Amino acid sequence: MKYKDAQKTENTPPMLDDSWWASVMADEESHVSASEVLEPILEAHEDASSKIDLDVDWDNILKLQDDETALGCHVVGYNRGGLLVDGDGFHGFVPISHLVEITPTQMDREREPCLAAYVGRDMKLKVIECDPQRGRVVLSERAAQCAPGERQKLFDTLETGKTANGCVTNITDFGVFIDLGGVEGLVHISELSWGRVSHPSEFVEVGETLKVLVLQVDGDRGRVALSVKRLYPNPWETVAERYALGEVVEVMITDIVQFGAFARLEEGLEGLIHVSQMGMEGSVDPWKIVSEGERINAQILQIDAKRQRMSLKLEDVMEHPQSKELVEEDV
Repeated sequence: MKYKDAQKTENTPPMLDDSWWASVMADEESHVSASEVLEPILEAHEDASSKIDLDVDWDNILKLQDDETALGCHVVGYNRGGLLVDGDGFHGFVPISHLVEITPTQMDREREPCLAAYVGRDMKLKVIECDPQRGRVVLSERAAQCAPGERQKLFDTLETGKTANGCVTNITDFGVFIDLGGVEGLVHISELSWGRVSHPSEFVEVGETLKVLVLQVDGDRGRVALSVKRLYPNPWETVAERYALGEVVEVMITDIVQFGAFARLEEGLEGLIHVSQMGMEGSVDPWKIVSEGERINAQILQIDAKRQRMSLKLEDVMEHPQSKELVEEDV
């Protein structure tokens, strides 16, 4: 991890609605958004469930979930998000992140044959979510490896505001899945850092042990919301005490966009060097002025702690090698 030890903040965790939690069922392909993949997965599952919906004993499935009973299921199909299985009188879905043998970092072309190899197999699974109104049953192979009662015991010990340690099992566009020992929690991308995060893979790796703060626990629905950034002070709260307008600081270029470049002063604290502040006249290509990962000097022009924004100006632009090359090209 790129974070240093620090005390956790007292900020109130945000409430997380069902649209946020829908990402749990989304595909793990980094180039596909959760909304694009979620619908076909749910449609495939719900279509299958509707065939026997009238005969499903939902009370029994809910009891299997409460008792953490491992049950045998037969794999009947798959899609980009996971496996479709048949249980005793019901259809269910197993997300990729809950399969033991598939590595989340595998490319799609590698993942598909692995998923296809499951078809026709019998698996030991546990019900981790049951929604009778939507005809949905979600199961987990990872959870089935825990002894009966361990999962509920863990839910009972997880408390909002407490810390926990877990292993990163999957990294997606929208966040990071953490195995807390039979219960999987989600660190949304917005809870990884106080600064900008282009992709969660910038901060963590699969298999890494991570310390997290528990934001919310929903034992009935098997959901845990986690945070990493709230273990550390929000640097924007004290930015005015540590930095002054006009001050020249060393920054690192973290991202380059059409209208400028983002530069990091410290972990969680970034500013924007607009193209108009790069010291070149006329149309400016920021990729020709600075490079990602480069360390440069910049002057602080504006600080807006409330909106968590900072404006910077490239310092000594004519001393920058790439700027010199552009001037020479113009000549």
